[in-house]
Amino acid sequence: MTSAMSYEQLEAAAPLDPPPPGKQALLQIRNLEKSFGKRHILRGISIDIYRGETLAIVGGSGSGKTTLLRHLMGMLHPDEGSITLDGNMRLDHATTAELNSYRDRLGVVFQGAALLNSLTVLENVGLPLVEVRQMAPQLVYDKVVAALQKVYLPAGEILHLKPAALSGGMRKRVGIARAIVQEPELILYDEPTTGLDPVTVSGVNELTLDLQKRLGVTSVVITHDLPAAFTIADRIAMLYKGRIIAIGDRDAFRASPHPVVQQLLTGSTQGPLTEAFLQGQSRP
Repeated sequence: MTSAMSYEQLEAAAPLDPPPPGKQALLQIRNLEKSFGKRHILRGISIDIYRGETLAIVGGSGSGKTTLLRHLMGMLHPDEGSITLDGNMRLDHATTAELNSYRDRLGVVFQGAALLNSLTVLENVGLPLVEVRQMAPQLVYDKVVAALQKVYLPAGEILHLKPAALSGGMRKRVGIARAIVQEPELILYDEPTTGLDPVTVSGVNELTLDLQKRLGVTSVVITHDLPAAFTIADRIAMLYKGRIIAIGDRDAFRASPHPVVQQLLTGSTQGPLTEAFLQGQSRP
């Protein structure tokens, strides 16, 4: 091996970092475990997500990022461990009514925007208001216009267009508008800059920062885009083989001595990530 660390040491989870001054945890994740058949995906994830922060979770393919996100969405239940909301409600033990109440406080920005091609912008953004809250048409219209304005889109020009008539950047902004139309406390972003050109990536990053500052929402961003993570995040966590091996603010993350983190930061082809891939160990 090129590193002095053994594979056991490389895969050891980082300890929980101390809470920032004055911050309260919105979500507390403890010892989260998840397997699919023989594939052990999450291996004891423990992390706090603080109110009003933007937390970026980075890692390679197969590291467990998407599986963790699906747990935060309430789509998956862990095999072991817990996710606690507001210090009192266990999402992993929640009833259907409790999960619906949680999801009403949640916005999700899907990879590729995930807009329905047969619906207009108005119908796409207003869908959760119609399907979940069953709002009157005029109120839906007003809230959709407000959400589009928050992401700096010309509502009057695009309300009745379908996704195919929009640019990639505009589709991404419409997806974000749909995520914020219910005025959520928590927004989950799934690879928000994947497949976008550099200018649009910068625009999405600036918009994510702007929304966090203006709306005071808590954001969790799943990404493989390290420059984007350093641009938007208050804290960065790295997943490797189903464990969080490093977490902290930008400076603390850069200073991590972990060779996996350092290989990711430098982009080197030499290091444990490469060795694991060559040995067929890139997936847990």
